Amino acid sequence: MPVKHYQVKRARRRRRIRGKIFGTGKRPRLSVFRSGKHIFVQLIDDEKGKTLVAISDLSFKEGIKSQKAQVAGEKLAEEALKLKIRRVVFDRGGYKYHGRVKAVAQGARKGGLEF
Repeated sequence: MPVKHYQVKRARRRRRIRGKIFGTGKRPRLSVFRSGKHIFVQLIDDEKGKTLVAISDLSFKEGIKSQKAQVAGEKLAEEALKLKIRRVVFDRGGYKYHGRVKAVAQGARKGGLEF
């Protein structure tokens, strides 16, 4: 099956974004992956190559996708604060800062993270 044009464009945007941002232990990268049905959010320390916290909306039952995304951002912030992480670098993963990606960012900010 041939690669879709939007996949190629997203891959280019993702490479361009990842060339500019880098997560450290003190300021990890907040990475967002958006599938058709779900959203997955991680805090990544790129120096060590380790995922510090990972949250998805698979466990949330009620709400529409954007509401689940905001709750995922809030839960991620809650877990990050337990690890004494307050500042992060936002990696939108090549997606537009719109809809569910924006909802994750708003939820993380509401939970206490600083971008």
